[in-house]
This record gives sequence, C-alpha cells and structure tokens, in this order.
Amino acid sequence: MSDSHDEIKQLLNVSRRLLGNNNLNEDIRRQYGLLKEQDIDLIDNNVTSKINVTKSVEDKIDYDTADTEEEVESEDDKKQVYRISGGLLVLHGKEQTDLELTTDEKIAFQETMDEFVSNVSDMVDFNKLNVYSNNVEWSGKLIEFDIEFFFSIGEENGVYINGEMIKADNEFINLITKLKNFYEKFKSKWAGVISSRKKTIKTED
Repeated sequence: MSDSHDEIKQLLNVSRRLLGNNNLNEDIRRQYGLLKEQDIDLIDNNVTSKINVTKSVEDKIDYDTADTEEEVESEDDKKQVYRISGGLLVLHGKEQTDLELTTDEKIAFQETMDEFVSNVSDMVDFNKLNVYSNNVEWSGKLIEFDIEFFFSIGEENGVYINGEMIKADNEFINLITKLKNFYEKFKSKWAGVISSRKKTIKTED
C-alpha cells in the first residue's frame, strides 16, 4: 500500500515538472488541450472584460424601468416614458407639448391598472401603455392562464389574446368575458383622454 502511494506521488511530481516546462511540452499541451493556471486566469480575465453579464442586465433594467422621465427621439416620433405606481406610460408625439402628462392622465392610468386588477385578474404583469395622437395600446400577461392580452382603441380596435393550447373551459370563457367587458371601459376612458389631449394642443396653438 505504501509503495503504491509513493509511486503515485512520484508520478504526480513528474507530471507537474513536465507540464511546467514551457519549451519542452508546449506541443503536448496544445495536442491534449491542457491549460496552466496562468492560461485559465488569462481566459477568465478576457471573458470578464468583454462580457459583463450583470452590467448588461442592469443597464437594460435601468432603461426599461427608469424612475425619472425619459425622452427618446427619432425622426418621426418623440416619446416620453413616465413611471406611475409601478406601471409605465409612454406618450408619443411630434412636438414637445405632446409629451406633457397631466394630472388627469396620471389618475386615468392609475385607475386603469386598479380596475383591471379588480375586474379581470390580480395575477397580471402589465406592459407599457402607449398613448398616440389617435390610438392607445396596452398589453400584459395573465399569469394564471399563461396568455397575453392586447387592447387597442385605434383603427385596429378590439381585444386580442395570444397563447398556446388554451383549454376552453368555463374559467377561461369567464376570463374572456371579463376582458371584453373591461375593454369597453378602457376604450371609453382613453378615448376621452385622447380627445382631451387634442383640445389642449389646439388651445395652445
């Protein structure tokens, strides 16, 4: 038993010396894909410097859920993002005045989220609510049924749902009925918001 132990120690020592000899064993390391500790440290440092996963995720979160008002401009459209009670409302427009949010609009957004939770489902993840000059779009995911809903009051107005292999039982039919009923309230409220915004803009002109 002692002899075997000594043999193993000798083999390990020889292996270490061989692998530590850069000039003599470079070909061996290449052939068998062996890496020294220094090589591993170098690879780790390169990966860290090139791809910082944590920072990438944090940057995305900061962009998507900014606590401050955020303005993003393009050639055709300007938009301003507002965080209200955990939800995000985005105003779209051509001019800076189109991006100003009123107290009534803040209240309307808060009420919309609260009423959805009360009348449809409290197990929901809301997406951004987008307000355009002639349309309002809102969507989210109903966690219990693993489906997505989409509301629009513009030309393509209506309720849309997206999901895979949804069982059409009574609970699901009941949910669809609640969605449709809530959409009518949503459409009425936000059509009023759009109308009010148009009047305000005309008055300022």
